[in-house]
Amino acid sequence: VQLQASGGGLVQAGGSLMLSCAASGRTLTRYAIGWFRQAPGKEREWVSCISSSDDNTYYVDSVMGRFTISRDNAKKLVYLQMNSLKHEDTAVYYCAATWKCGTGVPQYDYWGQGTLVTVSS
Repeated sequence: VQLQASGGGLVQAGGSLMLSCAASGRTLTRYAIGWFRQAPGKEREWVSCISSSDDNTYYVDSVMGRFTISRDNAKKLVYLQMNSLKHEDTAVYYCAATWKCGTGVPQYDYWGQGTLVTVSS
């Protein structure tokens, strides 16, 4: 499966953005999709994941209650709605596919290119 993330941009603190991850190739339904982010000088960090079968969702504590992950299998899209953005959310955001949700980078087999989110304080 090929993935392409989009929707990044510049937003003021407290604002919102919605990222999209478009899949092509194999059907999206067999994959769990995760979002990661990488800030300058930092390691890539897991942010969220939505499972393939029952749409269970998972979040890192720092975004809980502010970010929402969802998927539209018919459109082969996964979304990350980001509200109440903070300066520390500034990073390049990546979507990635795996068989089962997890928090580790090596667990994910397919990666999209990143999309930059910049939150001004």
